[in-house]
Amino acid sequence: MPLNDERPNCTSSGEDQGSDIESMSERCDSMTSTSDLDCSRESFSSDCSSKHCTPSSSPPKPLTLEEVMESARDLSSLSLAHEITVNHSFHIEPISLPQDSLWKLVRDNVHKAFWDILESELNDDPPEYGQAITLLEEIREILLSFLNPGANRMRTQIMEVLDMDLICQQAEHDAVDIQGLASHIITTMGKMCAPVRDDDIKKLHESTDNIVTLFREIFRVLDLMKADMVNFTIVNLRPVLQKQSVEYERATFQNIVEKTPNALKYTTSWIKSVVGELWANISTDQTQGKEQKSVPGPFQILSVAFLRVLTWDYNKSPLPETWITDEMRLREIQWKLQQYQAVNEVLLIVHSTIGGPVQGLSILSDHLKRMTMVLLDGMHSPDFDLKEALEGISVQICCELNKSLTERNYPALTAALQSTLTGQICSITEKDNPIRCLVEDRVQQYFMALICDPKPQAKLEQVPAGLTAIKPELASVGERFISLVNYNKSVYGPFYADIIRKLLFSSNPPAGNQPQSTAQESITSE
Repeated sequence: MPLNDERPNCTSSGEDQGSDIESMSERCDSMTSTSDLDCSRESFSSDCSSKHCTPSSSPPKPLTLEEVMESARDLSSLSLAHEITVNHSFHIEPISLPQDSLWKLVRDNVHKAFWDILESELNDDPPEYGQAITLLEEIREILLSFLNPGANRMRTQIMEVLDMDLICQQAEHDAVDIQGLASHIITTMGKMCAPVRDDDIKKLHESTDNIVTLFREIFRVLDLMKADMVNFTIVNLRPVLQKQSVEYERATFQNIVEKTPNALKYTTSWIKSVVGELWANISTDQTQGKEQKSVPGPFQILSVAFLRVLTWDYNKSPLPETWITDEMRLREIQWKLQQYQAVNEVLLIVHSTIGGPVQGLSILSDHLKRMTMVLLDGMHSPDFDLKEALEGISVQICCELNKSLTERNYPALTAALQSTLTGQICSITEKDNPIRCLVEDRVQQYFMALICDPKPQAKLEQVPAGLTAIKPELASVGERFISLVNYNKSVYGPFYADIIRKLLFSSNPPAGNQPQSTAQESITSE
């Protein structure tokens, strides 16, 4: 994994890197179940006639503004539905603008102007009710929007009390009971609000402020009630979306693909690069006289492709279109993984450098782990100085080690040994550092095993040797990542199948000279 947004590059040559991918691919193939291969044959050998099974391959046409806007709305709906489905803590918060922002300044000035006009009109003799009537009409519409379709009695009460025609007639004769209307509005809000707003409603009932301030507070609470209503709707909608989310997201994405030229540009490039690399490995083996291997299969291709998403370099290329709804989740996983890997590297260096005096001391190891984890928190931030942080960690570790050694009647660390330990810990910022490369390779093996296994939950705790120190954290990240991969595969599998079929069965494969007929036979015989 890259440290501090660095591009992973632990291998010394393209050949070594190819062999790593090749070995992981072989491992993936060996772990693929018979049922998965049967599914592969059916998916990649048959032609899907269903609209939502295969992405449209019609030639691109110029888009109208209306089509662009419609695609944007589809993407927005897709993102929202996906977020509600996969993020159980997703909810809406009332808009809160930054304190010194221009938007907040403009909004506050506009609101102040409105309330100043209202206060000025009500203080006139006789009072003017133009602004007040506009206000009451808006409140009526908000209250009506909270009602369920069958709440006819409450609807009738609101319409009778906030009868705008009657209020306009009363205004002409200076007979509008603004205070009475406000009291009725507050009572109605109390019947409709969530329990969490009961204290706000109570404060409105007990308010002794002037009528303008009271109405400002009424609108503040109404804004909170709007957010509550949206969140209530989300909670009720989530089970329905979860049952139909795969089909809905696939159909919505299909609409975007049909309306937008090159809608799968980055997805195709992502898969094509993996196919090309796997073909190159086959070609290299043939050149070196090694045993000839079969054409890369769809599961092998997708497994390597999914592994690449885990270490994606966002500075070099946008994510594939099929992953954009999970971009923030993928970034968070990558950040956590970078932090956990760095912690593991530090602990490996400590144990290998100090040796026997610290072996088997789980309490000391846990303490060093927690301390290092805290000091490396936020290491993904661009302004985080990893070198400086590691120097500080080294100083803290040396202090803790000396304290532990002294308590157990061991000699303290010499200045030379402390300097060596510090230098080795700080050297993990280098991409070709052996410890860093070892840890990254083992982490890649762990995730490849999870991706390829039909029952990954059983292997979450089976971490490779050398990663025991971060076993709980790795299992947690692995569970999150595999959940995203499996859901992504369910939704976008047909799109991946179409892209891979075209790449493998084309007359000019991305790399190598494997004939089309041989590739077809290889896919069918899996």
